[in-house]
Amino acid sequence: MKRTSPITLPGLPVYFADPYSAWQRGTNENTNGLLRQYFPKGTDFRKITKEAIAFAVKKLNYRPRKCLGYQSPHEVFWKTSSGALTT
Repeated sequence: MKRTSPITLPGLPVYFADPYSAWQRGTNENTNGLLRQYFPKGTDFRKITKEAIAFAVKKLNYRPRKCLGYQSPHEVFWKTSSGALTT
């Protein structure tokens, strides 16, 4: 995986996966698979309602993940952001 990046963020390393290297994008590939439960391959998103997208987003954000210690992304986000606001 290449470390050089046209994007620089203070204190945050930025990495880009090599082209055609799906194994370097584990979380991304897993999330794509989870999205396919709601929107099968070939879905015409011009026909999908905002409500259907909001439903899928809510389901995925409240789904516990092994990589997060079986917490949901929603829980992790709010613990992190509320901690940052209180300090």
